[in-house]
Parts: sequence; C-alpha cells; structure tokens
Amino acid sequence: MLKDNIDKIWQQYVERKDLQTKQWLIEHYIYLVKLVAGRLGIYLNQYVDLDDLVSYGILGLIDAIDKFDPYKNVKFETYASLRIRGAILDAIRKLDWVPRTLRKKQKEVDRAYVELETQLGRQPEDEEVAKYLGIKLEEYNELLKEVNITTLISVDEYSYQLEAIKDTTAESPAHYVQEQETKEMLTKSIEDLPDREKQVIFLYYFEELTLKEISNVLEVSESRVSQLHTKAVSRLRSKMEKYDRVLPL
Repeated sequence: MLKDNIDKIWQQYVERKDLQTKQWLIEHYIYLVKLVAGRLGIYLNQYVDLDDLVSYGILGLIDAIDKFDPYKNVKFETYASLRIRGAILDAIRKLDWVPRTLRKKQKEVDRAYVELETQLGRQPEDEEVAKYLGIKLEEYNELLKEVNITTLISVDEYSYQLEAIKDTTAESPAHYVQEQETKEMLTKSIEDLPDREKQVIFLYYFEELTLKEISNVLEVSESRVSQLHTKAVSRLRSKMEKYDRVLPL
C-alpha cells in the first residue's frame, strides 16, 4: 500500500515538479542521507563533522530527486545512495583535507603496484612491494594502515559504472560506450583480485558493511581488513589508470 502511494507521489512530481511534493520526497528519503553520512563518518569524523557530511549529502539527495526517472527499472534508494555518497565525497575532495605527506605515500604505493605488475607480469606479493619501497614488511603493513583513509573513497570514482546506472545527463553514444567499457574493465579487475581482497571490496562497496563488520565476517582483525582494503584499491587504481591511458581522447 505504501509503495503504491509513493509511486503516485513520484508520478505527481514528475508531471508537476512542484515544490511541495519535492519537499515531501526530501523529508521521506532524508534517512538515506543519515545512513550514508553515518557510514562515512566512521572513517572521516576526525577530519569532518558529521553534520557537515549530512549537509553535503542533502545536496546529493536533492540532485537525485531532480534527475531520477521512476519509469526506469532502478530503485530510487539505490540511485539516491550513490548520488548522496558522491556529493559527500566531492565536497570532501574540495576541502583538500588529506595531508600532502599522506597523499605522497599513497602515490608511492600505487606506483609500486603499477611498476611491479609491469615487470613481473602478475600481481606483486607483499614482500615484493615492501622491497620495492625500500622498507621492511612490518613497515609496509603499517604504511597500508596509515594510507587507508585515502583509499576508502577511491573506488567511488568508478562506483556509478559498478552499479550500472546510466546517468541521465549523459548525452552521447560515445559516452555510453566508454561508460560500459569502464564498467567491464573494473568488474574484471575486481574478479582478478586475490580472494581476500575481493571479499573486502564486495563486502564494503556492495554489501555496505563497515570495516569492523567485515572483520567479524572474515574473522580477522580490523587492521587486517584495512590493509586488505588498501592493497585492493591500489591494485584496482593501477589497473584503471593503465586502462584510462589507452582510451581515445
């Protein structure tokens, strides 16, 4: 019964675009903003206030309501959650809150994965990455924990392709083809990850579990999940960067 009412309200908003219906939709779906902001806040609260995350997320919700097409076979909750998350992460990136030293370390880890995979023709082992960076394995594991905060938002650069949601603002067939190719490449890259890293990516980005919840599922420490996440994202980013370089301009 409730679904029928919501469907009618969406139909009314699509036809009239009136402010009263839009306000109702915002209030009805505001819980999505709180869910997404709360989940991100677990990792970002030492850098950004939760109320600020909610404010950024509301902008994403409004954008989702304006652009959503209820006649397509896509749930609004799925579509809106991506828009909300994207709006929050875009705002955070503009704040440039990641220290330069931390960003530099992350780039060094990414470069190590790219160079070693090219040299070895396979995914490098932890010991090989540590040796490339000129540090001990224990130091490498600590480095992964340190830079994890920068990688928590990295896969979101491709999250729309992962969800296979067509952006209603995309105009050209070329854009659509590139979007599909990117999605296929990212999906294959995830499939090629070591099993544990693949599980972490799936549980975090698809099942939307926190690192603590993932640690319970995999029966490992939260710091180990953090390391697995950082390594997985570095591998994915190195693959996608190589893919981006071969795309036609």
